Amino acid sequence: MSSRLKITEIFHSLQGEADTAGIPTVFVRLTGCPLRCQYCDTAYAFHGGEWWDLERILRRVREFSTPYVCVTGGEPLAQKACLELLALLCDAGLRVSLETSGAMALAGVDPRVVRVVDVKSPGSGERHPNRYQEPAGLRPTDLVKFVICGRADYEWSRSKLRELALPAGCTVLFSPSHEQLPARDPADWNPRDRPPVGFPNPPHQVPPWQRAGGRRGGPRR
Repeated sequence: MSSRLKITEIFHSLQGEADTAGIPTVFVRLTGCPLRCQYCDTAYAFHGGEWWDLERILRRVREFSTPYVCVTGGEPLAQKACLELLALLCDAGLRVSLETSGAMALAGVDPRVVRVVDVKSPGSGERHPNRYQEPAGLRPTDLVKFVICGRADYEWSRSKLRELALPAGCTVLFSPSHEQLPARDPADWNPRDRPPVGFPNPPHQVPPWQRAGGRRGGPRR
């Protein structure tokens, strides 16, 4: 039997982070996550979903006629066949990114994939599962993200960033947690000693059309 993955949704939207921000992208949201971050805006992906074989996923992605695809969750690497999907998408000539927590091993991820690693800050409630050895294996094309819930998270993230052996050129984002922290606050803290990071806008949040229960360009993200 061919490999399968449990999928919550596949949809077309705009990428919100890194060097592809604003580019139309297909998002493949896998079901399930071992973490329970207190600010999570995709808790609907914890359970349910539908089994798809990998070729069906690829066919659906191609229907949107964009070369950019992001595999996300939940936590996509919690499903073993995710690694096969990433390789399949790359083999199809697509530009593939992976959104994953800092709690999962990255050794099996296809080297053609851009990895977006979310290092969990104390405010998430899920700091302890972080695998701090993983960032050492990232490349300049990859991205590390810290979701900031308050000043304590900001200071912790600044300190942790100095400890991590990130490669030169690796993009780092401090993303304010929506409804917990005004978007510009982290950018205003310690302006003379600000870390070399970006502050994405819009911040980590639920899009307005999702809060309203509607859809925009496909299922909600």
